[in-house]
Amino acid sequence: MTRMFNPPHPGRQLKEALETLPITVTEFAKHIGITRGMLSRVLNEKAGITAEMSMKLGEAFDNTPDLWFKMQVAHDFWVASQAKRNKVGLLRRAA
Repeated sequence: MTRMFNPPHPGRQLKEALETLPITVTEFAKHIGITRGMLSRVLNEKAGITAEMSMKLGEAFDNTPDLWFKMQVAHDFWVASQAKRNKVGLLRRAA
């Protein structure tokens, strides 16, 4: 699997999409059935998009239900891959 270099947080893409529509953040949050605060955290890249929210966004934008979730996973994986961590040793089976 080819990994994108530093995939953007999907909240940034959602923010850009909403800026092209005649709808407020409050109205959009109500439209998809989440709180304004939750949507604001996603738009400001302080929270991730859950599987359920991805399904709601897919319905609202008429795209695949997993599109937004896959963007979140790609972003999260890239962030995790950049973090310093102790390497885990190989697990071996008993002979």
